[in-house]
Amino acid sequence: MAKAFLPALMACLTLAATFDVRGQAAEYPAKPVTIVTPFAAGSGPDAVLRLVTDKLAKQWNQRVLVDNRPGGAGFIAIDAVKRAPADGYTLLQLDSEHMAALPHLYRSKNFVPLQHFDAIAPFFRTPFFVAVPTESKWQNMADLIASAKASPGALSYGSWGVGSPAHLGAQQLEVLSGTRMQHVPFREVSQLYANVGAGEIPWAFATLPSSQGIYKTGKLRYLAVAAPRRVPQMPAVPTVAEAGGPPTLDVNGFVVLAAPKGLPPAVAQKINADIAKAIAEPDIRARFDTFAFEALDWPPEEIRRQVELRSELYDKLVRRGNISLD
Repeated sequence: MAKAFLPALMACLTLAATFDVRGQAAEYPAKPVTIVTPFAAGSGPDAVLRLVTDKLAKQWNQRVLVDNRPGGAGFIAIDAVKRAPADGYTLLQLDSEHMAALPHLYRSKNFVPLQHFDAIAPFFRTPFFVAVPTESKWQNMADLIASAKASPGALSYGSWGVGSPAHLGAQQLEVLSGTRMQHVPFREVSQLYANVGAGEIPWAFATLPSSQGIYKTGKLRYLAVAAPRRVPQMPAVPTVAEAGGPPTLDVNGFVVLAAPKGLPPAVAQKINADIAKAIAEPDIRARFDTFAFEALDWPPEEIRRQVELRSELYDKLVRRGNISLD
C-alpha cells in the first residue's frame, strides 16, 4: 500500500504545484504594479514606458505606476528593486548598458545583473548613427577611418559619458578598423551634439531622438547607421558597410523589463505577452517610428542570451580601453 501511495502523493503534489503557478498567473495582478526606471521623466525610455503602462493598466484593470529614480549610473533604481519581493508587483526598466556594461565598469561592486534579476520582456532597440558637422569634409566612413589612421590618437570623438554606449561603440569601431582615437565625454547629451554641430567635435555616435534637434537646424549630418540594414526613417543614410566602414559594426541599445530573481514563470510569461500586445498597438508603433525604435518580440530566454552576448563584448572593450568607473 505504501508503494502505491507514494506515486499517487507525488502526482497530487505536482498537480497542485501546476495549479498554483497557473493560479498565480490568472490572478496577477491583484493589486497595483510599480515599475521603477533609472531614466529621467521625459526621456525616450520613460516616454515609451508610460505609453506601455497605460495599455497595461487597461488590460489588467489595475494601476501601473512609474517610479523615476535616475542617477547613480542606474544603481539607485537597481538597488531599490533588488530588495523587492519576486512577486511581479515591483518591476524594473533597464537598458543594455545597465545589464551588460555596469558589471565591467564597476567591478568592485561585484554586480552581475542576471544573478539578481530575471529578464521578462523587451521594449525596443534603437540604432546608432555616426553624426558629423554638416560642413565636415568626410563624405563616408572610409574618409573618417582614413583620417583616424593618418593621425593615430589625435582624432577626437564625443559621447555622453565614460562607458556610455556611444563610448563603447567607438571603441568597437577602433577595434574593427584598426584605429586609435581620443574620447571626449560630455555631461549633457544636448551639449555633445551642439559641439558636434559647431564643428568643435569631429564626430559622435547618436540616436535619432538625442540628435534630431541639432539635425533639424541643418548643423548635423549622418554619415552612416551602425546597423545591418538602413533605417526606414532615414532611408538615404547608408549602413556603415555601405559607407566603406567595417561590415560587422553594429552599435545599438535595447531596453527591457526585469524583475527580482525568482519571479514565477507563469507570471513572467503573462507580463511578456501583455507587453507584446501593448507594443503592437498602432499608437505605440507610430511613436516608435518617430524615434526609429525597433519593436522586439524576444522571449525571456532570448533577452538573457542577448545580454550575455553584449556583456562579453563590453568586457573586451572595457579591458581594451582600460575603462573604469570604480
